[in-house]
Amino acid sequence: MPGTWEIRLSGSGGQGLILAGIILAEAAILDGQNVVQTQSYGPAARGGASKAEVIISQEEIDYPKVERPDVFLGLNQESVFKYMGDCKENALAIVDAGLVNHIPPSRAMVYALPITETARRQVGRELVANVVALGALTALSNIVSRSSVTTALLRKVPKGTEDINRQALELGFNLAEQVLAGARAGQV
Repeated sequence: MPGTWEIRLSGSGGQGLILAGIILAEAAILDGQNVVQTQSYGPAARGGASKAEVIISQEEIDYPKVERPDVFLGLNQESVFKYMGDCKENALAIVDAGLVNHIPPSRAMVYALPITETARRQVGRELVANVVALGALTALSNIVSRSSVTTALLRKVPKGTEDINRQALELGFNLAEQVLAGARAGQV
């Protein structure tokens, strides 16, 4: 595990990636880490490309921008083309299998997961795809603890939505566990 993690969450405006970045940053703080979180939006807040970046470190953070992500999340094709290219070698890259049809050449380890489909089918709300993605990212990377990301999530989501958001987070954990179990089975 590196001493500093650079994480980029990307997609289109309205997919909740800024909120996911804020939740991830708060979870890292709860775990006792130093954190910087930044965000940017495309020309249109809803529908345009957006990204949230989080740097998590045990040391002091000198520069607030992600230069070469250790972890990348892409929830649509445009964001994968625009923001994935500068991932570090062997970075963890997670893309939405239902919304990303082409993954450009990369030195990252890419996991294509049915993030939006899982939110739609198992929770009944596509709106929580960002939380499913956050659960998968947490379980695949172990950047933050599951208990801290759960606590941070429940602090940040609107009152009355705690149950569906907790369910979405657990579904993300489960997606990652299925992928990891499949990878282990393939190595035997």
